[in-house]
Amino acid sequence: MLVAIQPCCSFPYYIDCKLSMSNIYKSEKLVTFGGKTKSVINPDPCGRAWVEVDSKAIENNSRVLKNFVGEDCLLMAVVKADGYGHGSVAVAKAALNGGANSLGVATLEEGIELRKAGLNCQILILGNLINSEELYSSFYWDLIPTISGIREAIICNNIAENDHKKFVIHLKVDTGMTRLGSNCDEVEELVTKIDNLESISLEGIYSHLASADSDPLNPSINSFTQVQLNRFEKVLKNLGDRSKFLCRHLANSVGTLSDSRLHFDMVRVGLSLYGYFPLDDLKSDLNLKPALKVKARVTLVREVPTGTGVSYGHLFKTQRKSKLAVVAIGYADGVSRALSGKISASIDGVLVPQVGAIAMDQMVFDITDKPDIKTGQVLTLLGIDGEVFISPHSWSDLSGSIPWEVLCSFRNRLPRVVT
Repeated sequence: MLVAIQPCCSFPYYIDCKLSMSNIYKSEKLVTFGGKTKSVINPDPCGRAWVEVDSKAIENNSRVLKNFVGEDCLLMAVVKADGYGHGSVAVAKAALNGGANSLGVATLEEGIELRKAGLNCQILILGNLINSEELYSSFYWDLIPTISGIREAIICNNIAENDHKKFVIHLKVDTGMTRLGSNCDEVEELVTKIDNLESISLEGIYSHLASADSDPLNPSINSFTQVQLNRFEKVLKNLGDRSKFLCRHLANSVGTLSDSRLHFDMVRVGLSLYGYFPLDDLKSDLNLKPALKVKARVTLVREVPTGTGVSYGHLFKTQRKSKLAVVAIGYADGVSRALSGKISASIDGVLVPQVGAIAMDQMVFDITDKPDIKTGQVLTLLGIDGEVFISPHSWSDLSGSIPWEVLCSFRNRLPRVVT
């Protein structure tokens, strides 16, 4: 039975009563509160706003990237920051299904989450762990820590010595990022000291590119990426045969897609795993598929006269009699306030402009030119909707940010719906 409920706005809100009630019954559960047990309804994860993740797209991208680097090069799927906002566990499983050999995380907690989810592959912690408690947890959960100096290596050795087994580590080298890592001229001596620690197994050495997206590899002009490559190769040369027994890795997504000389034994892919090319210049026939959509429902549709101010500060005033849709998503969900009045959303493949200031929990769209939109309908703010594709690059260009930040900004209160 289809029932039309007339709310205090321009359009009726259409619901299928029979279907809605059946969904409610399916989502009931018993909860004890205040000494009483009652049957309550679980909120629909798609009731307000959510992030939709296509696991098959992640799997496809992993397979495409693995085929691109070849059998002789390992593929690390970087799933830090909750899988770039996609959900780390779902992304990790899909990436491994697609052919990724290992996973990269930023923190100890991120690695533990993956272990608790039952993932048994190698997991490298890309951030520095500095105290014995963290390093012991890393050892207990079979996570590989990144080491920048002898201090942490000694702690790792002492931890493993008590358990009578080897502690696997990777050594980071600072070739120009000026963050973590040993100085290049100290690596040879440091590796010798680490090799003298009986309970340590140094299995990898790596560095990170600082400006591969803005200053790509180019020997003729001695780009900074070329400088970093030269420094890394010199470090490996100074290590002699020892380096041949290490997993050597340098390339991020940009480095992976731009030049095979940056591949070494393994590449670490982040943004490209999620279906995006870091630079337009790198777009090719690689069939990378964007895996994320950000969707939200219309919570109210209203008509307003010419000259009506909208949202905080009345930064936008209607220039005509207008129909507006209020949508239940805001900057507390990860949609930057800097995007106010600059973005559009898609509904049924038609773009409608966002107007007024983006608020903490809500924003408004001008639907005057698509007046059939009703309360309860879903707008796609980011991702593919029919023939329309709204990319994180477009948001970052409009807000003065980067696509990495856009993807990582979506908060936990947006449920991840994996398809």
